[in-house]
Amino acid sequence: MELANEALKAVTVILRASQVIEDAIRKDVANYGLNPTEFSVLELLYHKGEQPIQMIGKKVLISSSSITYVVDKLEQKKYVRRKGCPEDRRVTYAVLTNEGKALMERIFPQHELKIREIFQDLHTDEIKDTISLIKRIGLRAKRL
Repeated sequence: MELANEALKAVTVILRASQVIEDAIRKDVANYGLNPTEFSVLELLYHKGEQPIQMIGKKVLISSSSITYVVDKLEQKKYVRRKGCPEDRRVTYAVLTNEGKALMERIFPQHELKIREIFQDLHTDEIKDTISLIKRIGLRAKRL
């Protein structure tokens, strides 16, 4: 019974912490006229280079039906452009434009500081332990 109560408490703490972190990120990226999903796509392209649009959703944890909309919005803002794949016409890449790259070069260091601020009360080892434990919980939940 004790384990069940502690497990329920752990779920509540994890979910509440996740919501608060999401809110902090949402507020941070809103300063740049972006929503968290748009920022995630820009961050992926900034760090990993051009990506097939069909794969972006899996990498930034959004549904494949939403990714087209997000890429459309980023294209309208001139941060991303589409590029066809010469080898396979069914594949379209999202590519960071010069404007998108300049934006990320300007805002990513500030975003990184905000994330560090969120975790500043923890030592590196504690952050690594947290990552490891939450991964284990997630993998176990996935198997169920």
